[in-house]
Amino acid sequence: MKPFLFLQIRPLDAVSKNEFETSVQMSGLPESNFVRVRMEQGELPEINLDDYSGVIVGGGPSNVSDSVEKKSEEQLKFEPWLQLLLTEIVEQDFPYLGICYGLGALTTNQGGRVGREKYSESVEALDVLVNAEGQKDPIFDGVPASFRAMAGHKESVQEIPEGSVVLASSEACPVHLLRVKKNIYATQFHPELEAVGLEVRVNAYKFEGYFPPEEGDELVRKAYLETITEPQKILANFVKRYGRD
Repeated sequence: MKPFLFLQIRPLDAVSKNEFETSVQMSGLPESNFVRVRMEQGELPEINLDDYSGVIVGGGPSNVSDSVEKKSEEQLKFEPWLQLLLTEIVEQDFPYLGICYGLGALTTNQGGRVGREKYSESVEALDVLVNAEGQKDPIFDGVPASFRAMAGHKESVQEIPEGSVVLASSEACPVHLLRVKKNIYATQFHPELEAVGLEVRVNAYKFEGYFPPEEGDELVRKAYLETITEPQKILANFVKRYGRD
């Protein structure tokens, strides 16, 4: 099988490692089926999509909607590189799964709008509701119409790109999973995240504005009370559907 390209933007090693390892585990594939690139480290290789089965873009502390003045040097370097790659991905309708930041990047690339005006959600589990269109889509094979998933974001999609289709929402946020063309997906929630990973991120991002720092311990406690079993099927469905020789 051709590998999947896994692109990351998390500068903290422990968080980046947890995101990658958990995603691999939940995909059901061995790690050898993934090529990992940490874009925030300046490692921006030339990409030939023909070498891969699909592309996965993870989340992180960078925000698409931040002003240039607020973006790090690393973000200002990897964003144009990623936008060029996304343009090629969309032109080819190449298999893509964006998570959190990966949703914002895709939305911006396709002329939608990402911002902080509305639809922010706290760092905790929530109910994701799959609509009628989503229930027909193979990305949700074996996934119920309502399931618990981990979320937490400062920015969200304010206006979807023209021609895109929303497949899942939450009570507070109307865009939790959307599709562009036939093979390009992106989620606001984290299909790779469970309690252990959330604890890692809460400790790492305690002072990054996602939540009041004094609430960190309570967020972790609540996460361990959750049983998160369905979101990871999305990762497994994606790699199963698009893995190719």
